[in-house]
Amino acid sequence: MARLLAFVINADERLQFTKGLSTDDEPELWQKSLTDDIELWIDMGMPDEKRIRKASNRADKVIVYTYGGRNTVWWSQLEPKLERFKNLTVVNLPKESTDQLAAMVKRTMQLQISIQDGQIWLSDERNTVNIVPEIWLN
Repeated sequence: MARLLAFVINADERLQFTKGLSTDDEPELWQKSLTDDIELWIDMGMPDEKRIRKASNRADKVIVYTYGGRNTVWWSQLEPKLERFKNLTVVNLPKESTDQLAAMVKRTMQLQISIQDGQIWLSDERNTVNIVPEIWLN
C-alpha cells in the first residue's frame, strides 16, 4: 500500500513500478525520460546511505518514502549524512496512517484517492484514511 501511495503522490504517465526489492539496481518506482535517463527514483523503507548515494548519482531526483514507526532511529543516524544530496527528498508516512492502509488491503480493491493541500484521502467502500506526509528532508 505504501508503494501504491507513492505512485499516486508522484503520478505521471511515465512513472512505473519496477522489480523493486528483488534487484539492487532498481528502485521501487521510477520515471525515465524518452532517452532512458532516470528522472525520478523512488525508494521505500529505510535504505542505507550507500543505496541513497547510488540513487542520487543515477537520477535527477530521488525520493525516499519511509514508514512503519521504527524509522526515527534510522533518520537520526542518517540525516547528517544525507543533507549533502541536493536532489534527495525524504518523506515520512505516519505509522497510524500506514497501519490503517494495511487494514484496507483485500484481494480486489476499488480505491478513491484525493490529494489537496498536502493531505491525502484514500477511501474504499467502508473506510477512509487521512494521510499527512511529513517532509523530513527537501
